[in-house]
Order: sequence, then C-alpha cells, then structure tokens
Amino acid sequence: MLDLAAGTGVQRGSLYHAYGGKEEIFLRAFGEYTDRFLAGARDALNGPDKRTALLSFFDYCIAVFSAGSPSRGCLSTRTAVEAATDSPRVEAAVRVMLDKLEDLVHDALVAIDDGVELAVDIRAVARLVVTTTRGIAVLERVDHTPDELRAIAETLVTTLVGR
Repeated sequence: MLDLAAGTGVQRGSLYHAYGGKEEIFLRAFGEYTDRFLAGARDALNGPDKRTALLSFFDYCIAVFSAGSPSRGCLSTRTAVEAATDSPRVEAAVRVMLDKLEDLVHDALVAIDDGVELAVDIRAVARLVVTTTRGIAVLERVDHTPDELRAIAETLVTTLVGR
C-alpha cells in the first residue's frame, strides 16, 4: 500500500476510502489483469488449425510471463500460490479466471474444424493446457528461458494434436 500511495500521490487513507481496502483494491487490479489476459488469450487462439492455435496461445502466455526486466511472472499463478489461501474472495477470483481460460481454450478447439481428432476429450485437453500454463509460469520464475518454455509447450501440443 505504501508503494501504491507513493506511486499515485494519494494517501493510504484516501485509497482505502475510495476503494474499500487492500483486498478490494487488489480484486479490482486482478479483474483488470484478468480481462486483458483473457482478451489476449482469445486472440492468440485464433488459428487455422489446433496446433497453430495452441502454439500461438502458449507463445502469448510465455510472452506475458517473461515480459519486463525483471520479468513480471504470472499474477494469477502467484496469487493462487501466495494469496488465495488467505482470502475466499481472492481464491474465487483466481478460480473464475482459470475456469474462463479453460473455457476459452475449449471453445477455440471446438470451433476449429481441421480434421484433427484428439485422443482425449476436448474439455480434458483444455484443462491440461491451462494446467501446463501454470507450470510454465512457475518454471519461468526459476529462470527457465522462453525457448525452454516453448519447448515444453511444443512437446505438449505435439502429444495432443501431432505435427
């Protein structure tokens, strides 16, 4: 809160009064992050075939996670690990975000008619893809390079849809 107050030039008390406290401010910021991230994910999933769409999606995720210097990582993954256990509202916000991400992946794969038959149910594929993004976010935090992260994503995509 001190950093936020200093960065905005507004006193902490005024921030609390305007937004209702730290958790409320965080939830608003998390909502903005979620909206931007999901919009980018939706755009990335617009591919001509499942393989291209999934690789583009992972490229987008890796770019977001590794942006900045030092890298910013993934707010939703960090929140799930660090803050969600302390607040039911924060936990619910993370869950909703991840559910929406899974739905985006699922719906994108359903919409692509490229003749590729998946070995498992599309819902299970979407859940696995989202789960893998969380693992990639963690690996990025411990200095795996974007190329290493892309190799992980490509292995998964090749396993799911082939070459």
